[in-house]
Amino acid sequence: MRTTSTFIGVALLVSAPALAQAGAKDNAAIKSAHTVNEGAASRGANSFTQTEAREHIAKSGFTHVSQLKKDKDGIWRGTAQKDGTTMQVALDFKGNVTTEE
Repeated sequence: MRTTSTFIGVALLVSAPALAQAGAKDNAAIKSAHTVNEGAASRGANSFTQTEAREHIAKSGFTHVSQLKKDKDGIWRGTAQKDGTTMQVALDFKGNVTTEE
């Protein structure tokens, strides 16, 4: 009985970090990659400050990021340029940068 309990205890200790790690990557709140999402921005509690939002959008390939304001849905919206074209951009709480018409 003691051997079985010890075996179960060791198995739990060994598997716990792997289970925690697997769950963490599926539940990432903020994208570390700076990519432009073709879909719509997602509503949610946005923890980006205005400066962080501006930097994140710029790292996604945009310049002249301006007029950023967080709307009632928690989405940062403003204007920016890419390839010489000025467009509307949005940044959601997940870190997705989207363009809008």
